[in-house]
Amino acid sequence: MKIVAHTDRCISSGMCALTAPELFDQDEADGRVVVLPGGRDPGARAAALHAAGLCPAQAIEVRE
Repeated sequence: MKIVAHTDRCISSGMCALTAPELFDQDEADGRVVVLPGGRDPGARAAALHAAGLCPAQAIEVRE
Protein backbone atom coordinates (compact mmCIF):
# COMPACT_ATOMS: atom_id res chain seq x y z
CA MET A 1 0.00 0.00 0.00
CA LYS A 2 1.17 3.51 -0.79
CA ILE A 3 -0.48 6.65 0.51
CA VAL A 4 -0.17 9.72 -1.69
CA ALA A 5 -0.97 13.14 -0.26
CA HIS A 6 -1.88 15.78 -2.82
CA THR A 7 -0.82 18.78 -0.75
CA ASP A 8 -1.84 21.16 -3.52
CA ARG A 9 -5.46 20.09 -2.90
CA CYS A 10 -5.25 19.97 0.90
CA ILE A 11 -7.35 22.58 2.73
CA SER A 12 -5.91 21.74 6.19
CA SER A 13 -9.16 20.42 7.66
CA GLY A 14 -7.28 17.85 9.74
CA MET A 15 -9.78 15.04 9.22
CA CYS A 16 -6.98 12.67 8.20
CA ALA A 17 -4.94 13.29 11.35
CA LEU A 18 -8.03 13.00 13.54
CA THR A 19 -9.21 9.82 11.84
CA ALA A 20 -5.88 7.99 11.49
CA PRO A 21 -3.20 9.68 13.63
CA GLU A 22 -0.90 6.70 13.15
CA LEU A 23 -0.81 7.44 9.39
CA PHE A 24 -1.27 11.20 9.09
CA ASP A 25 -0.19 14.43 10.70
CA GLN A 26 -0.40 18.09 9.78
CA ASP A 27 2.49 20.35 8.82
CA GLU A 28 3.16 22.83 11.62
CA ALA A 29 3.69 25.70 9.18
CA ASP A 30 0.56 25.48 7.04
CA GLY A 31 -1.53 22.61 8.44
CA ARG A 32 -1.43 20.55 5.26
CA VAL A 33 -1.45 16.77 5.35
CA VAL A 34 1.76 14.88 6.10
CA VAL A 35 1.94 11.11 5.55
CA LEU A 36 3.77 9.38 8.39
CA PRO A 37 6.06 6.39 7.88
CA GLY A 38 4.55 3.09 8.88
CA GLY A 39 1.15 1.73 8.09
CA ARG A 40 2.18 -1.89 8.28
CA ASP A 41 -0.39 -3.13 10.76
CA PRO A 42 -3.39 -5.09 9.43
CA GLY A 43 -5.85 -2.23 9.90
CA ALA A 44 -3.70 0.43 8.21
CA ARG A 45 -5.26 0.07 4.77
CA ALA A 46 -8.78 0.35 6.16
CA ALA A 47 -7.77 3.39 8.24
CA ALA A 48 -6.14 5.06 5.23
CA LEU A 49 -9.18 4.44 3.04
CA HIS A 50 -11.49 5.76 5.75
CA ALA A 51 -9.41 8.93 6.15
CA ALA A 52 -9.27 9.39 2.37
CA GLY A 53 -13.05 9.08 2.20
CA LEU A 54 -13.52 11.74 4.88
CA CYS A 55 -11.13 14.25 3.31
CA PRO A 56 -13.27 17.18 2.09
CA ALA A 57 -10.66 18.11 -0.52
CA GLN A 58 -10.03 14.54 -1.74
CA ALA A 59 -6.33 15.14 -1.15
CA ILE A 60 -5.47 11.56 -0.09
CA GLU A 61 -5.00 8.67 -2.48
CA VAL A 62 -4.44 5.07 -1.40
CA ARG A 63 -2.66 2.89 -3.95
CA GLU A 64 -1.89 -0.82 -3.96
